[in-house]
Amino acid sequence: MKLENPILMAQIGAPHGIKGEVRVRPFGNNPMSLDQYGSLYADDGRKFKIMRMRAAKNMLVVKFKGINYRDEAEAINGTELFIDRSALPDDTEDGEFYVTDLIGCKAIDSEGLEVGTVKDVPNFGAGDLIEITLTGSSDSLLLEFSKENVPHLNLENRTITIHQPDEVSERDSEK
Repeated sequence: MKLENPILMAQIGAPHGIKGEVRVRPFGNNPMSLDQYGSLYADDGRKFKIMRMRAAKNMLVVKFKGINYRDEAEAINGTELFIDRSALPDDTEDGEFYVTDLIGCKAIDSEGLEVGTVKDVPNFGAGDLIEITLTGSSDSLLLEFSKENVPHLNLENRTITIHQPDEVSERDSEK
């Protein structure tokens, strides 16, 4: 099955034991809700149904239907798991939003001038960044995704207001 609007929900990690359980790194602020969206899908269309899961430190330990042995669990290590955007509830609490809804928004500065378009919201381990493809260029701008750098989001109008910090100069290697 090919999802129309895939949302990355989790990534399968290493096997846990010998009975087909795997470690799963969930994305989102409620890891224990992973089983509430129905089946999860790999980008190649494979379907994964959660039979049971439990929390373990910074991850989940999950038993998927049809994965019964360690070698089967090893074969799915690294698989990213998606749901369709339509499976997520539309109503979020005040100030909350889905990161995926930022993709494609116009980035404007404090005077309302268009700076570019949101390309991605990556997290390389030190916190969320926001990547903006600059208007009229293939260059990108990466900003820490903070209230200081992104003071306003208007998802109805599909715009975000950004504040670009002053240029950071190269470090003086002679100090």
